[in-house]
Amino acid sequence: MISEEIKTLLCQLADRYETADFINGDPSWFMHQVQGREDQETIGFLASVLSYGRRDLFLPKIQKFLDLSHGHPAEWVRSGEYKNGIPDNGECYYRLYNNHLMRMLLDGLHVMMADFGSLGAFAKSAAKTHQTVEVLSALSAFFYELGIKGMVPSPKSSVAKRPCMFLRWMVRDGSPVDLGLWSDFIDKRTLFIPMDTHVLQEARNIGLVGSKTASWNTVVRLTDALREVFPDDPTRGDFALFGYGVNKGN
Repeated sequence: MISEEIKTLLCQLADRYETADFINGDPSWFMHQVQGREDQETIGFLASVLSYGRRDLFLPKIQKFLDLSHGHPAEWVRSGEYKNGIPDNGECYYRLYNNHLMRMLLDGLHVMMADFGSLGAFAKSAAKTHQTVEVLSALSAFFYELGIKGMVPSPKSSVAKRPCMFLRWMVRDGSPVDLGLWSDFIDKRTLFIPMDTHVLQEARNIGLVGSKTASWNTVVRLTDALREVFPDDPTRGDFALFGYGVNKGN
């Protein structure tokens, strides 16, 4: 059980940090720079794939997608224009991803748009019972079956931090950060906390979980703990844990 003191603290931190200022320097910033559902879905997905490592290194690589697409990433992918901007070669794009892998990812997204119309339409077709895990699994399986491994990790076999973050962006409504574009067919109560080593460390420090190892089971346990605090919106706790880490040094 979480103490009332900790619950109050987490609620206060979420209120303090879930503001429009949060997006500055955050990968969620990019989806606020375009207009229209499909462009926001597309740049949000691409941003989530590249969001690992140092922000000063991956943020410019996401910006490149906006620049190449002239602010219309959905049409850039759908039309195949991305092939003129991302060469199919072995030159490094970002860390583990070379241009060839990025082309494979964009090719996969192009196929998805051709078959379903948009990323959102694909997600809606997967969300049979309005569960986040259905969409996480379907997204991973779609790209994996096209030979694209590791870029869209699967839940249960990994913590799936970046896909969980992308789903948070797409599903949570009433937020100055998250867009809520898919709130009509995915229940935000089924979202999972995007977990990395920092999130796990802060969750352990505050006594929300005891595990020292990041795994899908730990993701589920932490999300369940945050559901005690935010029963209708457990991933609001993501902002609270961020704030807890920031405030420790003050």
